[in-house]
Amino acid sequence: MPTGRGKSLCYQIPALAMRGCGVVISPLIALMQDQVDALRVVDVNASFLNSTLSAAETRQTETDLLNNNLDLLYIAPERLKTDRTMELLQKAEISLFAIDEAHCVSQWGHDFRSDYLRLSVLNDLFPNTPRIALTATADERTRIEIAKCLTLENATHFVTGFDRPNIRYRITLKNSPRNQLLKFLKEEHPYDAGIVYCLSRKKTEETASWLSAEGFNALPYHAGLPTATRSNNQAAFLREEGIIVVATIAFGMGIDKPDVRFVAHLDIPKTVESYYQETGRAGRDGEAANAWMVYGLQDVIKLRQMMQTSEGSEQYKRAEQYRLNSMLGLCEITSCRRQSLLNYFGEELDEPCGNCDTCLEPVITWDGTEAAQKALSAAYRTGQRFGANHLIDVLEGNSTAKVNQFGHDKLPTFGIGTELNGNGWRSVFRQLVARGYLTVDVEGYGALLLDEQARPLLRGEQKIELRKDTHKASKSKQVRQKPLADNINPELFEALRARRTKLATQQGVPPYVIFHDKTLLEIAEYMPQDMAQFSQINGVGDSKLEKYGEEFLTVVQDAS
Repeated sequence: MPTGRGKSLCYQIPALAMRGCGVVISPLIALMQDQVDALRVVDVNASFLNSTLSAAETRQTETDLLNNNLDLLYIAPERLKTDRTMELLQKAEISLFAIDEAHCVSQWGHDFRSDYLRLSVLNDLFPNTPRIALTATADERTRIEIAKCLTLENATHFVTGFDRPNIRYRITLKNSPRNQLLKFLKEEHPYDAGIVYCLSRKKTEETASWLSAEGFNALPYHAGLPTATRSNNQAAFLREEGIIVVATIAFGMGIDKPDVRFVAHLDIPKTVESYYQETGRAGRDGEAANAWMVYGLQDVIKLRQMMQTSEGSEQYKRAEQYRLNSMLGLCEITSCRRQSLLNYFGEELDEPCGNCDTCLEPVITWDGTEAAQKALSAAYRTGQRFGANHLIDVLEGNSTAKVNQFGHDKLPTFGIGTELNGNGWRSVFRQLVARGYLTVDVEGYGALLLDEQARPLLRGEQKIELRKDTHKASKSKQVRQKPLADNINPELFEALRARRTKLATQQGVPPYVIFHDKTLLEIAEYMPQDMAQFSQINGVGDSKLEKYGEEFLTVVQDAS
């Protein structure tokens, strides 16, 4: 199921309905805490076993499990594999096992985690206990791998679709990326909560510091930060308004914050799965949200270098190369991005979505056949030993020291590309790399090599249409939170938010665990006068009615 569509209900409801305790294998401590907090607010007996507990708290949780006092227990895969935990579970009455974020199982997946591979032991030790694996992001190949690793080959697969129509996808070229991000935030999300993803830890911290200096409440998050810092920054993001987290991919898995209004990428993700998973953290409440990204040729070179130097097998590297090429294809596509994105996951959208940049501002293309032939010829005649900048100097006829040193000013390709400027040629090389006509030699300092499919293009047997890169400001309609309806008193809405924040702070939980914004808006619109009327508001169940009904009715009555 897409992010935010209720995957957790698929195991939470059965765990409540069946005898025994449901065990949830979850990859992140912060995610466990978040989900357990939300369950306890509605009086579900939930707990977790992880390294944040004291010895006494661990013993109490284990006792509660053995005495059938728990409905749900969250455990990390690292703890699950220990002998102590396995012995504990075998003594308890377990209703089901749920493997959350199951794409971590797959070696093809984008968050490979070796401890997940050992979860097949559940089939051996608990052959009669139901198991369910859940993820927001898995193409067919990954789903097959998940089923195989978890010994779930005979299980039924439920795929509900991948479309998130409320998210607007926008991808553009890097052209002073900090200024581009600043313009995006100031014009469209000056006070909103959001996530900015960067490829490196250093860039994460530098970007967070820079955004803070620009007046935003920005916090860094990556695996190299002290545990306490990571925990505090994530807690602030969940429990305070308008926080921006600048993060590597270490942040966000399973984050249940409904009002993230944007996800921005300052570097291209490695795979379409990563991009979809990360952008899916925006707009979980169903309201309009932005997925915004800038990318360039250097991103591609850096990612390919990282892949080639990884410790994965050759088969793994080939699979990751394929995935990166798919991601590049999504960036360079001239048709509807959403159609392309959904098609990657095997889903078809009959009509262009009308809510992505290529739909709102159709891409201009041009016949790039001759320019591509010149670019490929320059790479070939210089011995396929140089990167794009040197090749551009050759094409433009720039007699640099390096060009003269290697005698490239004597080549037939020297000076034949004066019809384009440097940015124009960078666009050509980037698109040739993205489409697989050129590959990056990571051992040759980013040298561009001709791929076999470049041959027919060089011979004139094939034509190529290229994107016409533009750096003009987007004229597309901006995505902002909708203004309050005329029949909603803004002062009452803010008073309800203030009371929610106060209660959340007292209980040590995120505000949305009390009530989502949608519920507060409905309270402000209908202004219930008693508990019976309050119980009719969406998001108010019996438990929350009893806990919070009088509190919020008082706020409504004070505003009447």
